Amino acid sequence: METLLPLIIQLISGAIGGNAAGSLMKDSSLGTLGNSIAGIIGGGLGGQLLGMLGVAAGTGGMDLGSVIGSIASGGVGGAVLIAVIGLIKKALAK
Repeated sequence: METLLPLIIQLISGAIGGNAAGSLMKDSSLGTLGNSIAGIIGGGLGGQLLGMLGVAAGTGGMDLGSVIGSIASGGVGGAVLIAVIGLIKKALAK
């Protein structure tokens, strides 16, 4: 369970980060459900990627630094994926 909890935190914070990015970038928004799904994917991928690089402490135990690292990496990953999808969406609309 201790190995799954950081991933769950990253997925939840990714959904929150995706919705926050969608509300800030109205033209990139995919709607609440789309932002949540993309944020979950981005949060999971971003959290794992940053964890492998050693930037986020979200791959270890459940100390405070690990939890904060999981939240930050998941939220940033979700927001970044929304921004990338928004740019692709704009490019295809032209």
